[in-house]
Amino acid sequence: MTTWISSTPQERLQVQHIDAAQVTSSQDLQLDGNSYQAIRGFGGCFNELGWLALQTVSEQERNQIIKELFDPEEMNFTFNRAPVGANDFADHWYSYDEVEGDYELKHFSVERDEQVLIPYIHAAQQWQPDMKLFASPWSPPTWMKRPKAYNYGRLVMTPENLKAYAQYLVKYVQAYAEHGITVNQLHVQNEVFADQKFPSALWDAESMKVFIRDYLGPAFEAAGLDTDIWLGTLNGPEDMAFTGGYGMKLDNYNRYVDEILFDDDARKYIKGISYQWAGRAAIQRTHASWPEIELIQSESECGNGENTWEYAEYVFHLVNHYFRNGATAYTYWNMILDDQDSTWGWWQNSLFTITADTHEIRRNPEYYIMRHFSQYVKPGATVLGTTGHFNSMGIVFRNPDGSLVVVVQNALDHAMPFTFADPEHSEHSVQVTLESRSINTFVVD
Repeated sequence: MTTWISSTPQERLQVQHIDAAQVTSSQDLQLDGNSYQAIRGFGGCFNELGWLALQTVSEQERNQIIKELFDPEEMNFTFNRAPVGANDFADHWYSYDEVEGDYELKHFSVERDEQVLIPYIHAAQQWQPDMKLFASPWSPPTWMKRPKAYNYGRLVMTPENLKAYAQYLVKYVQAYAEHGITVNQLHVQNEVFADQKFPSALWDAESMKVFIRDYLGPAFEAAGLDTDIWLGTLNGPEDMAFTGGYGMKLDNYNRYVDEILFDDDARKYIKGISYQWAGRAAIQRTHASWPEIELIQSESECGNGENTWEYAEYVFHLVNHYFRNGATAYTYWNMILDDQDSTWGWWQNSLFTITADTHEIRRNPEYYIMRHFSQYVKPGATVLGTTGHFNSMGIVFRNPDGSLVVVVQNALDHAMPFTFADPEHSEHSVQVTLESRSINTFVVD
């Protein structure tokens, strides 16, 4: 028996049970006998504005939203992200130590997180006690930077700064552990190429290499931390970008990642690489050159807050792209937002919207796209190789219990016949008609 879950622009998560079709081959989508990486899971980012929005609804409604996101029988978000200090969806700027010249970090404190982010994570842990968490800073403390601002600029590369910043990240991991939260991975900087009006910091390859090799790696070792260091999150480089009427800017992928990875003393500390945004163009080359290094997608592209079905279809293809190019996890961005402007003026899509005036709860199109994957593709599932004309619109996983999960889109504006075949097991085959503009999940026992 096969369970078929379908969502269209008009109807969401329609469930029916269908009998297996006796099909041994298919030009639409067919297993080719290969299997690839195992999946860690899916998740989202714990952002301040999300938790603050949740405080405007009743306790029952708040618990229901948390349940839908983290319950293993629902969206099952098992692999999630947290910011180290303020990010662009914090209520305002803060770091854990804004005292000028405090190289000994005597004033380090996560007191603000105790009010917002830590309760948010604790709420998720009620459903996911073994949840995995990765964290990344958007900016070092302002006094470590030039200019001395939370936005723009970069870390000043003095030994005093580098040593203090490495200890700052050690203290973050230790402070969260004291609150019962294990930070499994530390990704050194959110979007190393982003010079933005919100919290950000630029890191060139040489600086990143020196920091990981000579300061952060040894500091984590000395502190006895089990937290893995990841090279990320990388939001590029793009091969080419247009620059405001002045022509083209050319970047070379190999000058960044390879500059770091070919240094054995830096490489020994790096357990994986995370990509987001324009990093989608580089992940395939990383996987081809460094197949032994684990890769994840660390932040789903966020749209402009209109939460349309068209953008949800785009997110479907992002998920497909990353898993087909070696990623072991896919992380959504804002799980929950209200419908007001963001702290730094860029409104974005979210899984849930809570209206600020009426406190109405809406489940947006990307909620359903993520659920089509995360509810059915379990941690430990492997990506299977496929061929066929739906290959760019579909992907197949094998769960640890042996079940197959086929997730496929009909991107066309009319219904399409669709056949999935497992040549070795004809009883696993599917033969249906897909509705126009639909996302479909087939769970084949």
